[in-house]
Amino acid sequence: MWNIIASHLPSWEVLFQALIVVAVPYLLSRMMSKTQYADHPPSKEESMEVTSQRDFTGKLNHDLEQVKNEFGQQADINIRSFCLGHSTQQAALLFVNGISDRELIDQHILKSLMCDLAYGDNHQAENVTYPITKQYLKDHVLAVGVIKEVDRVADVKTELLRGHAALMLDNSTSKVIILGTRKEITRSAGEPSSEILVRGPRMGFNESICDNTTLLRQHGEKADLTIVQIRVGERVEKELAIAYIKDVADEDLVQEVRNRIENITLDDIQDTGYIEQLIEDNFLSPFPQIQSTERLDRVVSALMEGRVAILLDGTPFVLTVPTTFNMLLQSPEDYYERWIPGTLVRILRYFAAFVSTFGPSLYISFISFHQGLIPTKLALSIADTRSGVPFPSLIEVLIMEVALEILREAGLRLPKPIGQTIGIVGGLVIGEAAVQAGIVSPLMVIVVAVTAISSFAIPQYNAGIALRILRFIAMFFAAIFGLYGVVLFFLLLCSHMAKLNSFGVPYISPAVPYRLQDWKDFIVRAPLKLMKRRPKMMKTNNPIRKE
Repeated sequence: MWNIIASHLPSWEVLFQALIVVAVPYLLSRMMSKTQYADHPPSKEESMEVTSQRDFTGKLNHDLEQVKNEFGQQADINIRSFCLGHSTQQAALLFVNGISDRELIDQHILKSLMCDLAYGDNHQAENVTYPITKQYLKDHVLAVGVIKEVDRVADVKTELLRGHAALMLDNSTSKVIILGTRKEITRSAGEPSSEILVRGPRMGFNESICDNTTLLRQHGEKADLTIVQIRVGERVEKELAIAYIKDVADEDLVQEVRNRIENITLDDIQDTGYIEQLIEDNFLSPFPQIQSTERLDRVVSALMEGRVAILLDGTPFVLTVPTTFNMLLQSPEDYYERWIPGTLVRILRYFAAFVSTFGPSLYISFISFHQGLIPTKLALSIADTRSGVPFPSLIEVLIMEVALEILREAGLRLPKPIGQTIGIVGGLVIGEAAVQAGIVSPLMVIVVAVTAISSFAIPQYNAGIALRILRFIAMFFAAIFGLYGVVLFFLLLCSHMAKLNSFGVPYISPAVPYRLQDWKDFIVRAPLKLMKRRPKMMKTNNPIRKE
C-alpha cells in the first residue's frame, strides 16, 4: 500500500523546482515595488502629513523649511528674518497679512527685538548675554499679553491662521513662541434691526465673540457668570462660548449643552444657525426649539432664569436654551412697561399667532362647508362678491397667499428702500388687480391681509416662519374636512407640541405639565413684585430671585 502511494508522490527534485518557480517571481515583484517607490516618492499630502508630526529641531533654516512645506504656496504668509539686537543670532517672525495686527508687530515686537535689545533704556542692553534665550525674551522684551510655546508644525500653522505671530530663534530649543497679535475687525454694537423696541436698551451683539462676552461681563459684573470656550469646526476652527450663571443654572443642563456641541463634526460653522440645527431635540418639527436673538437684555434675562447661552465668533446671533413656545411670543418690552399694558399686548400676540395660523383655513371651511354658520346678511354679501370668482375657495386662498409670500421674500432680498416700496405697492396693486379681474373676492383679500399683519406681530422671526408653514397645512385640512379638519389639525398640533422637548424642558410648559407658579409669566405678565421665583421648570440651584 505504501509503495503504491510513494510511487505517485513527486520526487524531491520536482518539489525544489516548483518552489523556485513560485519564489523567484515573488522576490522579483518585491524588488520592483521597492524600486518603483524609490523612483516615485510619496505625494505632497503624505509628506506634509508626516512633516506635521515632527518636532522642531531648533535650527532656524530647517524649521522655516518645514513651515513653508506645511503651508505650500501661500501669498499672504509673511516671514521677517532679522538679528536679535547687536548679535548675529538669527531669528524669524512669521505672521499672516491682514488678520495680524501690523502695528502691534512693528511697534511692540520687531522694535523690541531689533532695537531695544541693542539700545535699551537704563543700560539694559549691556546686561544682555548672547545667545539670547526664549525665557529672557518672554520676561524682559516681548510686550505682548498672550504668549505661549508650541513644538509642532501643525500647531504653528493653526496659530498663524488664527492671526497670531510665531517667533523662531536659531540655535535655541525646539519650541516656537506664539504671540497674540490677532487683529479684530468688528463693528460697533448698536440696536438690532431684527428686534426693535419702543422702550428699552438699545444694545445688541456684533460679530466679535470677544466683544459679546465683554458685554455680558459688563452687564453682569456682580453675577457669578461663567464662560466656557470651545473650538468648533474640523477644517475652519472658530471660537464658541457657553455662558451661564454658575450658582443658578442646572449642572446637568450645562453638561448636556456641552456634550451636544462637542459632538458636532462639520468643516466650517458659519453661524449659530448651524449649531441650532445640530443640537435641537427634534429636527423634523417646524417649531424652533432654540431661541436666537441679537439683544443683550434678552440673553441676560435668560441667564438669570437659569438658561444657557451659546455664542459663536463671526455672528451676532446668540442661542439660549432651553426654549419654550411662550418665549417666542414674548418681548423684552413686556417687562419695561407696567404689567397691565404688558399683559394686554402679550394676549394680543397670542391672538395674532392664532389668526396667522388658522385665519385662511377658517375662511375656507365656512365658505365651502358651513355656510349655515354665517349670519344671513353676511352670507348674502359674501355670495354676491363671489358670484364672478371662477375658483374654489382653496385655490383662491392659495393664489393670494403664494403671491404674498413671494412679495415678502422679494422685499427682504432687495435693498431696504426698494424692498419697502415693493412690499407695499406690490401688495396693493396685486390685490386690487385680482379683485377687478374677478380672480379673488374682496373678502379674501381682507382675510389674507389680516393674516399677513398678524404674522408680523410675532416677535421672533423664526417662530413666524413656523406658523406660516402650518398655515398652508391647515388650509388643506379645511379644504378636505371643513371645520372638523381645522379642529383635527389643531388637536394634532397640540399633541405634537405636548410631546416636544427642548433640552429636557417641555415645549409648552408651564401649560403642560401644569405649573401654577410659572403662570405668572405665561399668558399674563404678573407685577414684578409677585415674580420672586425663577421658573420651576428650569430646576435651578437657586430658585429665589434676589431683590
